[in-house]
Amino acid sequence: MAALPDEQRKALIQAAFEGKEFSYSPYSKFRVGAALLTSDGTIIKGANIENASYGGTICAERTAIVKSASEGKRTFAALAVVTDVKSAISPCGLCRQVIREFCAQDMPILLVPADYSISQASGDAGKGSVRQTSIGELLPDSFGPEHLELPRGTI
Repeated sequence: MAALPDEQRKALIQAAFEGKEFSYSPYSKFRVGAALLTSDGTIIKGANIENASYGGTICAERTAIVKSASEGKRTFAALAVVTDVKSAISPCGLCRQVIREFCAQDMPILLVPADYSISQASGDAGKGSVRQTSIGELLPDSFGPEHLELPRGTI
């Protein structure tokens, strides 16, 4: 898994915090922000958007991916996710599957705690540490688009 340059990492994390400010979470009161770095260097922000019909809720990670994909940007370099919780929170199962659809198995995913300070140096040691992972680690043995092309037996 490749490391992001410090400036890009900071910008991506800052954008995730900014995205969280637009969360619409009147039911759960659980704000989430995400920022997706496209392969061309664009950062797309996302926030969780809840709905009174709970099934209509969309997570911040999926918001960012859908915004980007609907504008024709479908190759990504990194993702950052932040909540109001003081420990790094991982994407839900549905988000993991959507991330798997659009992102490389080893693409960096930064899980950012609420008490993270943007002014921190690289390495993120100590309080407010960022956990860097990948969808390959978060969703092992996953099913992806390439599996649809596998030969099938006869019925």
